Amino acid sequence: METLVLLSLLCLFISGIADAQMPGFVSIDCGGRENYTDDIGLVWSPDNQILYGETAPISVPGENRKQYSTVRYFPADNRKYCYTFGVLNRTRYLVRATFLYGNFDNSNVYPKFDISLGATHWSTIVVSDANTIEIEELILLASFPTISVCLSNAMTGRPFISTVELRQFNGSLYYTEFETRFFLGVSARINFGAESKDSVRYPDDPFDRIWQSDSLKKANYLVDVADGTEKVSTRMPIDVNTGERPPEKVMQTAVVGQNGSLTYRLNLEGFPGFGWAVSYFAEIEDLGPNEARKFRLFLPGPEYSQNTKVVVNVQENAQGKYRLYEPGYENISFPFVLPFAFRKTNDSSRGPILNAMEINRYLQISDGSRDAIVMAGFVSHYGLAQWAQEGGDPCLPASWSWVQCNSDSQPQVLSVILSRKNLTGSIPLELTQLTGLVELWLDGNGLTGSIPDFSGCMNLKRIHLENNQLTGELPSFLTNLPNLKELYVQNNMLSGVVPQGLLSRNIVLNFSGNSNLHEGKGKSKSTIIILAVLGSCLLLVVTFVCCLLTLKRKEKKDFYGSSAGPPSKKLISYFSGVSTQTTHCFPLSELEDATGKFERRIGSGGYGIVYYGKLQDGMEIAVKVLTNDSYQGTREFSNEVSLLSRIHHRNLVSFLGYCQQGGKNILVYEFMHNGTLKDHLFGSLARERNLSWIKRLEIAEDAGRGIEYLHTGCTPSVIHRDLKSSNILLDSNMRAKVSDFGLSKLAVDGSSHVSSIVRGTVGYLDPEYYVSQQLTDKSDIYSFGVILLELISGQQAISNERFGVNCRNIVPWGKAHIESGNIQGIIDPALENEFNIQSVWKIAEKALMCVQQHGMSRPTMSEVLKEIREAISIEKGIDSGGDDDIDIISGQHSRHSSAHLDPLDAPISGPSNLSFGDNILLPSAR
Repeated sequence: METLVLLSLLCLFISGIADAQMPGFVSIDCGGRENYTDDIGLVWSPDNQILYGETAPISVPGENRKQYSTVRYFPADNRKYCYTFGVLNRTRYLVRATFLYGNFDNSNVYPKFDISLGATHWSTIVVSDANTIEIEELILLASFPTISVCLSNAMTGRPFISTVELRQFNGSLYYTEFETRFFLGVSARINFGAESKDSVRYPDDPFDRIWQSDSLKKANYLVDVADGTEKVSTRMPIDVNTGERPPEKVMQTAVVGQNGSLTYRLNLEGFPGFGWAVSYFAEIEDLGPNEARKFRLFLPGPEYSQNTKVVVNVQENAQGKYRLYEPGYENISFPFVLPFAFRKTNDSSRGPILNAMEINRYLQISDGSRDAIVMAGFVSHYGLAQWAQEGGDPCLPASWSWVQCNSDSQPQVLSVILSRKNLTGSIPLELTQLTGLVELWLDGNGLTGSIPDFSGCMNLKRIHLENNQLTGELPSFLTNLPNLKELYVQNNMLSGVVPQGLLSRNIVLNFSGNSNLHEGKGKSKSTIIILAVLGSCLLLVVTFVCCLLTLKRKEKKDFYGSSAGPPSKKLISYFSGVSTQTTHCFPLSELEDATGKFERRIGSGGYGIVYYGKLQDGMEIAVKVLTNDSYQGTREFSNEVSLLSRIHHRNLVSFLGYCQQGGKNILVYEFMHNGTLKDHLFGSLARERNLSWIKRLEIAEDAGRGIEYLHTGCTPSVIHRDLKSSNILLDSNMRAKVSDFGLSKLAVDGSSHVSSIVRGTVGYLDPEYYVSQQLTDKSDIYSFGVILLELISGQQAISNERFGVNCRNIVPWGKAHIESGNIQGIIDPALENEFNIQSVWKIAEKALMCVQQHGMSRPTMSEVLKEIREAISIEKGIDSGGDDDIDIISGQHSRHSSAHLDPLDAPISGPSNLSFGDNILLPSAR
C-alpha cells in the first residue's frame, strides 16, 4: 500500500486546477504551456511547474488534440519522476496516463519503461508505433492525502508522458472487498454496437471513462465474431442509475446474435490472473407479446464446469425495458486470451444481446518501504524545497536521489544525504526513527538546536553534522552506537565535555571549531584524525589501485590477444570473467583413431564437415574439420576456439578442444545424440519423432537459457549472430543446447553495438542489422523469434511455396495470421490439437515482439524466457484452479458475498481449449 504522504508544489498547483471544473477532475497536459478548455469541455493545465524533465513538440498525422502536441520526457537513469496529486481519503478515483511517442527525440528508438502508482508497479509501457496512443488506467481507493504517478526504469529510450488525468468517482462505484489491498487495472472497457470507431467519454460519461468502440479493430482484440452478429440501437432514454452507471449513450447501442449466439475472443493485458468483470445489458428492441430473449454465458475450461446454468432474461432481470441489468464477478480467474460466448436458450425466440463489458485485473498494492510514513513526515518540514519534490515512495520503485535504501522486499532507508541543502531549524525527530539508518549527512546547512537522540539507530556508522549552528552538549548516547566509525561535528556551537567513551574508541572524531567543547582533564588523547595518518592511508590506497590497474591491463591483453592468430595450447578460458582450465589440444592421431580416420560423416556446415567419433575412454564426440582453403573458415576456427574456451553453460554445446596438425583446423565437441531441432521439425526425423508442443516449449526454454547466458552471464557478453534451428542440438534426453559460435562476437568495452560486416543466415537475419551493420544482442532476439515461429508452425524460415504469393519469409506470413487473430492458420497440423491454445497464443505474441523491425522494441532474452516458462506452466496445468476456485454469487441486487476467494491465495487458471461446452458462470447483479 502506498504510504507516502507528500505535499508538493505540483500538488498545490493541481488542487487549484480542480476547483475550476468538475470536482475531482484534474487534466494535466504534459509539456504544455497554458491553460485551455478542449472541444469536449475538459479543462487542461500545463505541467510547467514540474521541476524535472524536458519538453518537446510532436506532430502525428490525424491527431489534432492540443494535449497531444507536446510530451515531457526524462533522463534514462536510475531515478524515478513523479506527478503528485492531492486526493480525498477513502474516495475512489480513476487515474489515467497516456503516451504518444511521435518520435519526439528524432531517434526512432521506441521507448520502454515502467509506470508506478507510488510504490506499486502499475505497468510497463512498451511503445511499438510512434503514432499510436498507449493508455493506462487504474481504479483505486485513496488511503492517504496524496497519490504519485511515477515513471522509472528506462529499458530503452527515454521515459516520457503525454497526459496524466485524475477522475473522482462517487457512491459505491467499483467497490470491492479487496480494495484496500488491490488496485483495479483496466484491461477492457468495450462499447458493443458502437455506431462509429470513436470512443465514448465525457460529457456522455460524467466520470470520463473511455469506452472503446467494438468497431475499432486491433490485433487479436474482439475477433472470432459469430455469423449473424448485428448492431442495434435506440434513441430512447435508458435508466442507468444502478451499479457502475455506464453512460446512457453506451447503453443505447448493442449487438445481437441473430443466429442464436454471440462469440468473441480478446487479449487481456496483465493476465492470466484474477480480475473483476461485468457485462451490461439493456433491452432496447421491441419484443412481441409471445417473444422472449433468454441466454447464458459460456466460458471454456473445466474449472467453470460446476456452475449451474443461470439464464439471463434482460427485461425480467432489469425489471423493465430500457433499464440497466449488470451481472458481474468480483473475483474470477481469467487467461491471457479470453474466448467467451452468449447463447440463447431453447425456449428463447430472440438471440442474446450485449451492450457493454468491463474487465479489470487485480493489481496487488505494494506495502512500500518501511520508512515511507517517517520520510513523508520529514519532507513535510521543508515545504517547497526542490529536493523534497520527488514524490512517491522514498525507496520504490527507485530511491529518491538523496536517499539510499537496501534491497529488501520492503526496504529501509540506509542513507540520508542532504549536505548543503539550506536546511534550517532543528534536526527533525523523524530522522531518529529510521532504525536502519547507516549514514546521515546533514553538513553545510543552517541547522540549530541540540543533537536529537539517535540511540534507536543502532546501525549508524557515519554522522556528518559539521558546519551548522548546533548548540548544547555532545550527547552521551553516541558512545553506545556499536557501529559508529565517523563522527564529524566541527564548526558548530556545541559546548561541554566530549564523552570519554568517544575519546577511547577507535573512530574518526572531529569536534574542532566548537570553542566551548573540550576534552575532560586527565582523559586519554583524542582520536581526532591526523593528516599524516590520512596521507599514509591514501598512499597505500593509491599504490594498491595502481597495482590492480596494471594487473587488469595485463589480463585484458591476455583476453583479446589470442584472437589475432591461430590459438595455442595456452588459450585461457573465461567463465563470467573468472579463469578456468586451459583449452585441451588433441593430437591429430587421437582424433583419427576416434573417428576411424574420419569415416562417419554426421553433418556439414558452410566451412567444414562434422564426423562422429569415440575416444578411448568411451566418450562420444563430434569432430568438425574446417575446409582447408577457406580463409573465412580459418577465421571462424580461431573465433570459435577463442570464444568456446571462455564460456560454459549446460545449454551450450560443450567444447572439448581443438587440433591444428597436418594442415587441418579441427574443433571437438560433445556428441549430441538426437541431432538438430531442424531435423525434428522439417528433416528426416520429423515423421519418425514428432515433437509435441510441450517438448517444443522445453526446447525453446533450453535454447533461450543458453542465449540468456551469452547475453548476460558472460563478461564481456557474447552475441551469437547465427541462431537458427540447425544450430540448436538435442542430447540423448532431448534437452536442447546452442551450438556453432564461428560467427559470434564479443560486445566489448560496454558498447551497445558492434560494427560488423553482416553475417548470418537468410531468413533468420535481423533486417535492422542488415541495413545498419550495427550488431546488438537484439539481433539474436530477432533470430530467436523466427525459431519460435518455426516451433509453432512446423514451417522453415524460408520457403518458396508455403507462404503464398510474393512471400518467402515466415515472419510476414506469421505476423499476418497472428495479428488477424487466425492463430489456427499457422499451428503445425502435426501437433494434432494436443495443446492449450492459451500457451500457443502466449508464444505467438512474444514471437511477434521478437521480430519487431527496430531492435530497441524487442524484448530481452530474460523477458522472452519468462513468457516461455508461463506457457509451459499453462500447458502443464501448473497452478490451475479447481472447482472451488471461482467465486460464484447469484442474486439480482448484490455483486458481493461473504465467501470471496482471496486473490492472494487463489491459484491462477485458464481455459484448456477454445471450444465452448455447457460450462457457464453464475453472474451476480447490481
